[in-house]
Amino acid sequence: MSLEVKSLVQRFRDVAFDLVGVTPARPAPHREAYHRWLAQGYHAGMAYMARPDRVVRRDDPRRILPDACSIVVVGLNYATLQPPPEQVQDPARGRIARYAWGADYHDLMLERLERLATAIAQELGRPIRYRAYVDTGPVLERDYAAEAGLGFIGKNTCLIHPRRGSWFFLGELLLDATLPYDRPLTGIGCGTCSRCLNACPTGAFPAPYQLDSRRCISYLTIEHKGSIPRDLRPRMGNWIFGCDLCQEVCPWNRFARPTGERAFFPTSPERIAPSLLDLITLDEEAFRRRFRNTPLWRPRRRGLLRNVAVAIGNWGDPSAVPALVRALADPEPLIREHVAWALGRIGTPAARRALRDALRRESVPEVRQEIQRSLDLSP
Repeated sequence: MSLEVKSLVQRFRDVAFDLVGVTPARPAPHREAYHRWLAQGYHAGMAYMARPDRVVRRDDPRRILPDACSIVVVGLNYATLQPPPEQVQDPARGRIARYAWGADYHDLMLERLERLATAIAQELGRPIRYRAYVDTGPVLERDYAAEAGLGFIGKNTCLIHPRRGSWFFLGELLLDATLPYDRPLTGIGCGTCSRCLNACPTGAFPAPYQLDSRRCISYLTIEHKGSIPRDLRPRMGNWIFGCDLCQEVCPWNRFARPTGERAFFPTSPERIAPSLLDLITLDEEAFRRRFRNTPLWRPRRRGLLRNVAVAIGNWGDPSAVPALVRALADPEPLIREHVAWALGRIGTPAARRALRDALRRESVPEVRQEIQRSLDLSP
Protein backbone atom coordinates (compact mmCIF):
# COMPACT_ATOMS: atom_id res chain seq x y z
CA MET A 1 0.00 0.00 0.00
CA SER A 2 2.88 2.37 0.69
CA LEU A 3 3.92 2.20 -2.97
CA GLU A 4 0.42 3.32 -3.98
CA VAL A 5 0.75 6.26 -1.60
CA LYS A 6 4.14 7.09 -3.09
CA SER A 7 2.59 7.11 -6.53
CA LEU A 8 -0.14 9.40 -5.22
CA VAL A 9 2.44 11.82 -3.81
CA GLN A 10 4.23 11.86 -7.16
CA ARG A 11 0.97 12.61 -8.97
CA PHE A 12 0.48 15.60 -6.68
CA ARG A 13 3.89 16.81 -7.78
CA ASP A 14 2.64 16.81 -11.35
CA VAL A 15 -0.60 18.70 -10.70
CA ALA A 16 -0.12 20.79 -7.53
CA PHE A 17 3.60 21.28 -6.84
CA ASP A 18 6.87 21.35 -8.75
CA LEU A 19 8.93 19.39 -6.24
CA VAL A 20 7.79 16.69 -3.80
CA GLY A 21 9.89 14.44 -1.58
CA VAL A 22 9.45 12.38 1.57
CA THR A 23 11.85 11.99 4.49
CA PRO A 24 11.58 10.40 7.96
CA ALA A 25 10.27 12.55 10.81
CA ARG A 26 13.44 12.57 12.88
CA PRO A 27 15.60 15.22 14.56
CA ALA A 28 16.75 17.94 12.19
CA PRO A 29 20.15 16.99 10.73
CA HIS A 30 21.59 20.50 11.10
CA ARG A 31 20.05 21.47 14.42
CA GLU A 32 23.50 22.17 15.91
CA ALA A 33 24.06 24.82 13.22
CA TYR A 34 20.69 26.31 14.12
CA HIS A 35 21.72 26.54 17.77
CA ARG A 36 25.01 28.23 16.82
CA TRP A 37 23.07 30.67 14.62
CA LEU A 38 20.91 31.63 17.57
CA ALA A 39 23.89 31.90 19.94
CA GLN A 40 25.56 34.37 17.56
CA GLY A 41 22.47 36.56 17.51
CA TYR A 42 22.00 36.09 13.78
CA HIS A 43 18.23 35.81 14.23
CA ALA A 44 18.22 39.56 15.06
CA GLY A 45 14.81 40.74 16.26
CA MET A 46 13.01 37.52 15.36
CA ALA A 47 12.55 36.50 18.98
CA TYR A 48 10.16 33.71 18.00
CA MET A 49 13.11 31.87 16.49
CA ALA A 50 14.75 31.61 19.92
CA ARG A 51 11.73 30.84 22.08
CA PRO A 52 12.63 27.68 24.03
CA ASP A 53 9.37 25.91 23.16
CA ARG A 54 9.89 26.65 19.46
CA VAL A 55 13.54 25.63 19.58
CA VAL A 56 12.75 22.13 20.85
CA ARG A 57 10.10 21.77 18.15
CA ARG A 58 12.51 22.78 15.44
CA ASP A 59 15.00 20.29 16.83
CA ASP A 60 12.57 17.40 16.47
CA PRO A 61 9.22 17.48 14.59
CA ARG A 62 7.89 14.77 16.90
CA ARG A 63 7.58 17.52 19.49
CA ILE A 64 4.90 18.96 17.20
CA LEU A 65 3.22 15.68 16.26
CA PRO A 66 4.34 12.97 18.70
CA ASP A 67 3.44 10.07 16.42
CA ALA A 68 4.88 11.64 13.27
CA CYS A 69 6.64 9.12 11.03
CA SER A 70 7.11 10.98 7.74
CA ILE A 71 7.50 14.50 6.40
CA VAL A 72 6.29 15.26 2.90
CA VAL A 73 8.16 18.34 1.66
CA VAL A 74 6.88 20.28 -1.34
CA GLY A 75 8.28 23.07 -3.47
CA LEU A 76 6.33 25.47 -5.67
CA ASN A 77 8.16 27.44 -8.33
CA TYR A 78 7.61 31.21 -8.27
CA ALA A 79 10.08 32.24 -11.00
CA THR A 80 8.56 34.64 -13.48
CA LEU A 81 9.87 36.36 -16.59
CA GLN A 82 12.75 38.78 -16.12
CA PRO A 83 11.51 42.39 -15.93
CA PRO A 84 13.07 45.04 -18.16
CA PRO A 85 16.38 46.18 -16.59
CA GLU A 86 15.48 49.83 -17.08
CA GLN A 87 12.50 49.29 -14.80
CA VAL A 88 14.17 47.61 -11.80
CA GLN A 89 17.37 49.64 -12.14
CA ASP A 90 15.54 52.96 -12.15
CA PRO A 91 16.51 54.58 -8.81
CA ALA A 92 13.20 56.47 -8.80
CA ARG A 93 11.43 53.13 -8.36
CA GLY A 94 11.47 50.81 -5.38
CA ARG A 95 12.46 47.19 -5.94
CA ILE A 96 10.30 44.39 -4.58
CA ALA A 97 11.51 40.81 -4.14
CA ARG A 98 10.21 38.46 -6.78
CA TYR A 99 8.22 36.29 -4.40
CA ALA A 100 5.93 39.25 -3.63
CA TRP A 101 5.10 40.22 -7.21
CA GLY A 102 1.91 38.19 -7.31
CA ALA A 103 -0.59 36.59 -4.95
CA ASP A 104 0.27 35.54 -1.41
CA TYR A 105 1.44 31.94 -1.59
CA HIS A 106 0.55 30.83 1.93
CA ASP A 107 -3.14 30.12 1.46
CA LEU A 108 -2.66 28.64 -2.01
CA MET A 109 -0.06 26.11 -0.85
CA LEU A 110 -1.79 25.30 2.43
CA GLU A 111 -5.00 24.38 0.63
CA ARG A 112 -3.08 22.01 -1.65
CA LEU A 113 -1.28 20.42 1.29
CA GLU A 114 -4.63 19.84 2.97
CA ARG A 115 -5.89 18.14 -0.20
CA LEU A 116 -2.77 15.99 -0.30
CA ALA A 117 -3.31 14.91 3.31
CA THR A 118 -6.93 13.98 2.53
CA ALA A 119 -5.86 11.98 -0.52
CA ILE A 120 -3.19 10.10 1.47
CA ALA A 121 -5.77 9.22 4.15
CA GLN A 122 -8.13 7.91 1.48
CA GLU A 123 -5.36 5.84 -0.09
CA LEU A 124 -4.39 4.40 3.28
CA GLY A 125 -8.00 3.67 4.12
CA ARG A 126 -7.79 5.24 7.56
CA PRO A 127 -7.79 8.66 9.20
CA ILE A 128 -4.35 10.19 9.63
CA ARG A 129 -2.94 12.68 12.07
CA TYR A 130 -1.01 15.46 10.36
CA ARG A 131 0.21 19.04 10.50
CA ALA A 132 0.53 21.22 7.41
CA TYR A 133 2.86 24.23 7.33
CA VAL A 134 3.81 26.83 4.77
CA ASP A 135 6.54 29.05 6.14
CA THR A 136 4.84 29.49 9.49
CA GLY A 137 5.52 26.38 11.58
CA PRO A 138 8.49 25.61 13.85
CA VAL A 139 10.15 23.36 11.23
CA LEU A 140 13.66 23.67 9.79
CA GLU A 141 12.17 23.24 6.36
CA ARG A 142 15.33 23.55 4.26
CA ASP A 143 16.94 20.74 6.27
CA TYR A 144 14.07 18.40 5.55
CA ALA A 145 13.77 19.57 1.94
CA ALA A 146 17.42 18.63 1.39
CA GLU A 147 16.90 15.30 3.17
CA ALA A 148 13.90 14.62 0.91
CA GLY A 149 15.99 15.18 -2.22
CA LEU A 150 14.52 18.52 -3.27
CA GLY A 151 17.93 20.11 -3.59
CA PHE A 152 20.98 21.15 -1.61
CA ILE A 153 21.54 24.12 0.69
CA GLY A 154 23.73 26.72 -0.99
CA LYS A 155 26.24 29.16 0.42
CA ASN A 156 23.48 31.81 0.42
CA THR A 157 21.47 29.47 2.70
CA CYS A 158 18.79 28.96 0.03
CA LEU A 159 17.65 25.53 -1.11
CA ILE A 160 18.90 25.00 -4.67
CA HIS A 161 17.63 22.38 -7.10
CA PRO A 162 20.40 21.52 -9.59
CA ARG A 163 18.04 21.59 -12.59
CA ARG A 164 15.55 24.23 -11.45
CA GLY A 165 17.40 26.77 -9.32
CA SER A 166 16.22 28.34 -6.08
CA TRP A 167 13.02 30.26 -6.84
CA PHE A 168 10.81 28.00 -4.70
CA PHE A 169 8.33 28.28 -1.88
CA LEU A 170 8.51 25.36 0.56
CA GLY A 171 5.81 23.61 2.54
CA GLU A 172 5.62 20.53 4.76
CA LEU A 173 3.15 17.85 5.76
CA LEU A 174 3.96 15.99 8.99
CA LEU A 175 2.21 12.61 8.98
CA ASP A 176 1.65 9.69 11.33
CA ALA A 177 2.08 7.33 8.33
CA THR A 178 5.24 5.58 7.17
CA LEU A 179 5.90 6.19 3.47
CA PRO A 180 8.71 5.24 1.08
CA TYR A 181 11.47 7.78 1.59
CA ASP A 182 13.54 9.72 -0.91
CA ARG A 183 17.28 10.18 -0.65
CA PRO A 184 19.29 13.38 -0.37
CA LEU A 185 21.25 14.53 -3.38
CA THR A 186 24.94 13.75 -3.14
CA GLY A 187 28.06 14.92 -4.93
CA ILE A 188 26.65 18.31 -5.89
CA GLY A 189 26.86 21.78 -4.40
CA CYS A 190 28.28 25.28 -4.77
CA GLY A 191 31.90 24.20 -5.21
CA THR A 192 34.27 27.17 -5.21
CA CYS A 193 31.61 29.66 -6.39
CA SER A 194 31.12 32.65 -4.08
CA ARG A 195 29.08 34.99 -6.28
CA CYS A 196 26.25 35.26 -3.77
CA LEU A 197 28.61 36.12 -0.92
CA ASN A 198 30.30 38.81 -2.98
CA ALA A 199 27.04 40.27 -4.31
CA CYS A 200 25.52 41.08 -0.92
CA PRO A 201 25.89 44.86 -0.49
CA THR A 202 25.38 44.81 3.27
CA GLY A 203 27.76 41.93 4.08
CA ALA A 204 25.04 39.66 5.45
CA PHE A 205 27.12 36.50 4.92
CA PRO A 206 29.89 36.34 7.54
CA ALA A 207 30.89 32.97 6.07
CA PRO A 208 29.51 30.50 3.51
CA TYR A 209 26.25 28.91 4.66
CA GLN A 210 25.79 31.55 7.37
CA LEU A 211 23.33 34.44 7.23
CA ASP A 212 23.43 37.32 9.70
CA SER A 213 19.85 38.61 9.60
CA ARG A 214 20.94 41.85 11.26
CA ARG A 215 22.59 42.85 7.98
CA CYS A 216 20.18 41.21 5.52
CA ILE A 217 18.11 43.56 3.36
CA SER A 218 15.20 41.13 3.37
CA TYR A 219 15.14 41.11 7.15
CA LEU A 220 15.63 44.86 7.45
CA THR A 221 12.82 45.72 5.03
CA ILE A 222 10.27 43.12 6.18
CA GLU A 223 10.82 41.68 9.65
CA HIS A 224 12.71 44.52 11.35
CA LYS A 225 10.37 46.83 13.22
CA GLY A 226 12.60 49.72 14.20
CA SER A 227 15.12 52.10 12.73
CA ILE A 228 17.40 50.75 10.01
CA PRO A 229 21.07 51.11 11.07
CA ARG A 230 22.50 54.25 9.52
CA ASP A 231 25.59 52.55 8.13
CA LEU A 232 23.46 50.05 6.20
CA ARG A 233 21.02 52.50 4.63
CA PRO A 234 23.30 53.65 1.77
CA ARG A 235 23.97 50.01 0.85
CA MET A 236 20.32 49.09 0.41
CA GLY A 237 19.92 50.80 -2.95
CA ASN A 238 16.28 50.94 -4.01
CA TRP A 239 15.13 47.71 -2.34
CA ILE A 240 11.93 48.46 -0.41
CA PHE A 241 10.62 44.93 0.24
CA GLY A 242 12.98 41.98 0.39
CA CYS A 243 16.02 41.38 -1.78
CA ASP A 244 16.89 38.90 -4.55
CA LEU A 245 20.54 39.73 -5.19
CA CYS A 246 22.06 36.51 -3.84
CA GLN A 247 19.67 34.50 -6.00
CA GLU A 248 19.97 36.66 -9.10
CA VAL A 249 23.72 36.02 -9.32
CA CYS A 250 23.49 32.28 -8.57
CA PRO A 251 24.63 30.23 -11.61
CA TRP A 252 22.13 27.48 -10.79
CA ASN A 253 19.28 29.85 -11.54
CA ARG A 254 20.17 29.87 -15.21
CA PHE A 255 18.22 26.60 -15.27
CA ALA A 256 15.10 28.17 -13.75
CA ARG A 257 12.00 28.19 -15.89
CA PRO A 258 8.92 30.41 -15.46
CA THR A 259 6.28 29.05 -13.15
CA GLY A 260 2.97 27.77 -14.43
CA GLU A 261 1.20 29.53 -11.57
CA ARG A 262 -0.36 32.58 -13.17
CA ALA A 263 -1.18 33.95 -9.71
CA PHE A 264 2.53 34.58 -9.11
CA PHE A 265 2.94 36.81 -12.15
CA PRO A 266 2.69 40.56 -11.54
CA THR A 267 -0.57 42.15 -12.61
CA SER A 268 1.18 45.43 -13.41
CA PRO A 269 4.71 46.92 -13.46
CA GLU A 270 3.86 48.63 -10.16
CA ARG A 271 3.94 45.23 -8.45
CA ILE A 272 7.62 44.89 -9.46
CA ALA A 273 9.03 48.39 -9.05
CA PRO A 274 6.55 51.09 -8.01
CA SER A 275 7.26 54.81 -8.06
CA LEU A 276 8.92 55.91 -4.83
CA LEU A 277 7.24 59.30 -4.94
CA ASP A 278 3.83 57.65 -5.26
CA LEU A 279 4.50 55.42 -2.27
CA ILE A 280 5.81 58.12 0.07
CA THR A 281 2.47 59.95 -0.25
CA LEU A 282 0.29 57.00 0.86
CA ASP A 283 -1.81 57.60 3.93
CA GLU A 284 -3.14 54.72 6.02
CA GLU A 285 -6.31 54.27 3.97
CA ALA A 286 -4.49 54.40 0.63
CA PHE A 287 -1.92 51.91 1.90
CA ARG A 288 -4.68 49.58 3.02
CA ARG A 289 -6.47 49.73 -0.32
CA ARG A 290 -3.30 49.08 -2.28
CA PHE A 291 -1.55 46.40 -0.23
CA ARG A 292 -4.16 44.60 1.86
CA ASN A 293 -4.05 40.84 1.09
CA THR A 294 -0.61 41.14 -0.53
CA PRO A 295 2.80 40.25 0.92
CA LEU A 296 3.60 43.98 1.24
CA TRP A 297 1.06 44.25 4.03
CA ARG A 298 3.49 42.51 6.38
CA PRO A 299 5.71 45.50 7.36
CA ARG A 300 2.62 47.70 7.59
CA ARG A 301 2.63 51.27 6.35
CA ARG A 302 5.21 52.51 8.85
CA GLY A 303 7.73 49.86 7.80
CA LEU A 304 7.19 50.17 4.05
CA LEU A 305 7.39 53.98 4.02
CA ARG A 306 10.48 53.79 6.21
CA ASN A 307 12.04 51.67 3.46
CA VAL A 308 10.76 54.02 0.75
CA ALA A 309 12.40 56.98 2.50
CA VAL A 310 15.74 55.16 2.54
CA ALA A 311 15.42 54.36 -1.16
CA ILE A 312 14.63 58.00 -1.95
CA GLY A 313 17.70 59.06 0.02
CA ASN A 314 19.80 56.68 -2.04
CA TRP A 315 18.23 58.03 -5.23
CA GLY A 316 19.22 61.52 -4.09
CA ASP A 317 17.23 63.48 -6.66
CA PRO A 318 16.18 67.03 -5.65
CA SER A 319 12.81 66.46 -7.33
CA ALA A 320 11.90 64.28 -4.33
CA VAL A 321 12.26 67.13 -1.82
CA PRO A 322 8.64 68.43 -1.95
CA ALA A 323 7.22 64.95 -1.27
CA LEU A 324 9.75 64.37 1.50
CA VAL A 325 8.93 67.72 3.11
CA ARG A 326 5.27 66.68 3.33
CA ALA A 327 6.28 63.29 4.73
CA LEU A 328 8.39 65.03 7.38
CA ALA A 329 5.08 65.80 9.10
CA ASP A 330 3.87 62.18 9.01
CA PRO A 331 2.17 60.95 12.22
CA GLU A 332 4.64 58.04 12.46
CA PRO A 333 7.98 58.99 14.11
CA LEU A 334 9.74 56.08 12.37
CA ILE A 335 8.81 57.48 8.97
CA ARG A 336 9.80 61.04 9.93
CA GLU A 337 13.18 59.77 11.14
CA HIS A 338 14.05 58.14 7.83
CA VAL A 339 12.59 60.98 5.78
CA ALA A 340 14.95 63.31 7.66
CA TRP A 341 17.85 61.07 6.67
CA ALA A 342 16.75 61.18 3.03
CA LEU A 343 16.54 64.97 3.06
CA GLY A 344 20.00 65.14 4.57
CA ARG A 345 21.32 62.90 1.78
CA ILE A 346 19.84 65.21 -0.85
CA GLY A 347 21.12 68.26 0.98
CA THR A 348 19.70 71.06 -1.19
CA PRO A 349 18.91 74.42 0.41
CA ALA A 350 15.21 73.51 0.36
CA ALA A 351 15.96 70.19 2.05
CA ARG A 352 18.04 71.83 4.77
CA ARG A 353 15.42 74.52 5.32
CA ALA A 354 12.76 71.84 5.82
CA LEU A 355 14.99 70.03 8.30
CA ARG A 356 15.57 73.20 10.34
CA ASP A 357 11.84 73.92 10.40
CA ALA A 358 11.10 70.35 11.49
CA LEU A 359 13.69 70.50 14.25
CA ARG A 360 11.84 73.40 15.87
CA ARG A 361 8.58 71.47 16.13
CA GLU A 362 9.83 67.88 16.60
CA SER A 363 9.43 66.40 20.09
CA VAL A 364 10.47 62.74 19.61
CA PRO A 365 14.15 62.37 20.69
CA GLU A 366 15.08 59.81 18.03
CA VAL A 367 13.67 61.95 15.24
CA ARG A 368 15.31 65.11 16.61
CA GLN A 369 18.65 63.30 16.71
CA GLU A 370 18.26 62.16 13.10
CA ILE A 371 17.34 65.66 11.95
CA GLN A 372 20.36 67.13 13.73
CA ARG A 373 22.72 64.55 12.31
CA SER A 374 21.30 65.10 8.83
CA LEU A 375 21.86 68.84 9.16
CA ASP A 376 25.39 68.28 10.40
CA LEU A 377 26.30 65.87 7.62
CA SER A 378 24.50 67.30 4.60
CA PRO A 379 26.30 69.84 2.39
